[in-house]
Amino acid sequence: MTGPLSGKHIIVGITGGIAAYKAPMLVRLLVKAGAEVMCATTEHAIQFVTPLTLETVSNNHVYTDLFDNKNPHSTEHISLKDWGDALVIAPATANIIGKYANGIADDALSTLLLSFRKQVLVCPAMNTQMLESPALQRNMDILRSQGVAFVESASGELACGTYGNGRMAEPDEIAKQVCALFTPRNDYKILITAGPTYEKIDAVRFIGNFSTGKMGFALAEELANRGCQVSLVAGPTHLDIKHPNIKRIDVLSAQEMYDAATSEFQSCNAAILSAAVADFRPDHAADYKIKKQSDTDDMTLHLVQNPDILATLGKSKRDNQFLIGFALETDNELDNARKKLEKKNLDFIVLNSLQDKGAGFGHDTNKVTIIDRNGNIQHGELKSKQLVAKDIADKLFLYLNNL
Repeated sequence: MTGPLSGKHIIVGITGGIAAYKAPMLVRLLVKAGAEVMCATTEHAIQFVTPLTLETVSNNHVYTDLFDNKNPHSTEHISLKDWGDALVIAPATANIIGKYANGIADDALSTLLLSFRKQVLVCPAMNTQMLESPALQRNMDILRSQGVAFVESASGELACGTYGNGRMAEPDEIAKQVCALFTPRNDYKILITAGPTYEKIDAVRFIGNFSTGKMGFALAEELANRGCQVSLVAGPTHLDIKHPNIKRIDVLSAQEMYDAATSEFQSCNAAILSAAVADFRPDHAADYKIKKQSDTDDMTLHLVQNPDILATLGKSKRDNQFLIGFALETDNELDNARKKLEKKNLDFIVLNSLQDKGAGFGHDTNKVTIIDRNGNIQHGELKSKQLVAKDIADKLFLYLNNL
């Protein structure tokens, strides 16, 4: 079936609230939009809506029991985690929100939530007093800080007979917000730096590194394909790029990259700085070729520091801007990456290790670990740089979709 969710896998998590009766309608709307849907429920949810009903509207097995021998896989929470493109909890009770925020995994749905790393939409439904309680609000704030999105509840008549906020949003509104997750937008502006920088010694020589720019160019293509307007500040590279959403700015030195990046960032929603920027440059570059004077003379270069692009953007970024850096490490990888994340005021950092075979400069593959400012760590496998770019873009969109 074609539609805005064509080819997408959506998991609908259902908990034990009276609004669970709306879940089959939500599933039908998602299927109608082209998605393949699987349902995961708590034990109490099936007191309100039967697995048979959910299986009928989704045309898929319903995941209700962590240890059910009818599950297609013995580790269903892991296989579903890999299968799903997004997870919607509708309705979301105070109980499941509390479990999710505090890392409790004691049933089928909460175990799945704890392992899921893509976009989650939470649709609260409860009594007004429960919704407004400090504990519940604190738990929701924790989840928002981790990139979880909420479909806000509405005011109306509640199951307890009172009137107030706490009604779950209607299925059509929830379905609309799920569709929005996968609808390309062209109003996000993203800055990407890529490739090496060359620091001139004289008219023919320079200090450089082995970066090819492949990771940064893959990121630019991925984000442009998602509808973003990309400013790609590229150091010297033989790579080519043709996507109409990408504005390429070619630079040579770290100072030129600094000037371009700081100028472009002002109008951007986010920046991903993947370039391998030289930390130092010769304090003076000759405009002629320096010749040796004899067969025994040494040459001494005096190096000065280049401006720190990442630190500068970290100091200037606004609350509605996001900054992502890369860290290439050879030892104490996680500790060094965490320090850089904190020092440069990043939202998350992408860690490369030169200890990983097939990763780093010059390869078509990469293996990264993503660490965010809340301490969450996402370990990746060795894969093509295009697929790594998708993982990084998915993480970035968790932030962008909550703007």
